[in-house]
Amino acid sequence: MDVLREISAIVSRARAAARALAVLPHAKKDEALHAIVSRLARGASRVLEANAEDVESARASGSSGAMLDRLRLDDARIAAMCAAVAHIAALADPVGTVIERSVRPNGLAVSRVRVPLGVIAMIYEARPNVTIEASALCLKAGNAVVLRGGKEAHRTNLALAEIVGDALEVAALPRASVSVVPFTDRDAVRALVQTQGIDLAIPRGGEALIRFVTEHARVPVVQHYKGVCHLFIDEGADVAVAIALALDGKLSRPGVCNALECLLVDAKDASRTLPPILRTLLDRGCEIRGCERTRALVPAVHAATEGDWGREFLERILAVRVVDGIEGALAHVAQYGSGHTESICTKDAARADRWRSDVDAACVVVNASTRFHDGGELGLGAELGIATSRLHWRGPMGLEALTTMKWIVDGAGQVRG
Repeated sequence: MDVLREISAIVSRARAAARALAVLPHAKKDEALHAIVSRLARGASRVLEANAEDVESARASGSSGAMLDRLRLDDARIAAMCAAVAHIAALADPVGTVIERSVRPNGLAVSRVRVPLGVIAMIYEARPNVTIEASALCLKAGNAVVLRGGKEAHRTNLALAEIVGDALEVAALPRASVSVVPFTDRDAVRALVQTQGIDLAIPRGGEALIRFVTEHARVPVVQHYKGVCHLFIDEGADVAVAIALALDGKLSRPGVCNALECLLVDAKDASRTLPPILRTLLDRGCEIRGCERTRALVPAVHAATEGDWGREFLERILAVRVVDGIEGALAHVAQYGSGHTESICTKDAARADRWRSDVDAACVVVNASTRFHDGGELGLGAELGIATSRLHWRGPMGLEALTTMKWIVDGAGQVRG
């Protein structure tokens, strides 16, 4: 009952703050964002001390290398967080944007206008940068946010939230605009997504967390599901380009959701393209799990199992399968993809068009790395994550994704009759 009572009180205060934020001029919101940047830069040492304790606790509990990478902060990552908030401040405010305007035959002037969603519950694991970026994005879009980070980053999240709260007070905004749930167990997650007053829940983390939120929520949920991202090497593809895309997709940062998890290669050209790609990956310390046709061409790789297809490794591990042309690649992606990011390396314009039209994913890529499916890289600034569901958003959730719309009808005494 204490958990339910405390979360209900947090959401109630956030609801009141959201009403104030919804009508703020953009200059006032930007003032708060610049205050966050200033205070985060000045308080970096305090955040890093808290983060070092979290990292050590996570390491002692046996957390994976990918988890530790997502958890760890350093001066460069603090600077990147400051830059992300400053960039958000520089973006156009979506609130009040007129989406569409028309005049009806009876003289009514009808408009659709962007407005804030209200109170957002952000539920996430490991990544403490989400605490800052979610706060900044929600504030810019006129929303209050209730943050429930994972226990592995609890000290870091509390330190960051204190900085945000102090910045809000400097800008004379309600401190309850950004709240951190003080409980780190799953009962707190369940209570949060069942509390009246939450307008949208956004879970971001492992598959177990997403499923838990989806199954227990009594509020709308946008899923940020796992990233089982594929790269298909088409017949005739440039091998140097294919190597670059595979290396960047898999090894630049293996523990993120837009990392490459499965390489598909056209059987008609596999003897030319596959060996140099896999030799390069193996030389860089990547474990390869391949199908029988892959192992016939590169015997050094491990045998893949059925469980390796559709798996998000988040490690220096790559599944590899030789398929029969673009039809085979499309069939594999349809069966095992998670709707996140799917890329093709090709010189053939017709097959590139086929990939664009037939692949069902939040982001479809031609001749580029899967790692570009990112809010910053796509021009949105920071993001709350990458939504793989279809309602109400798909892909990186930037400012526009944190708004809804309302109809404005201006008349001169018209009645319907």
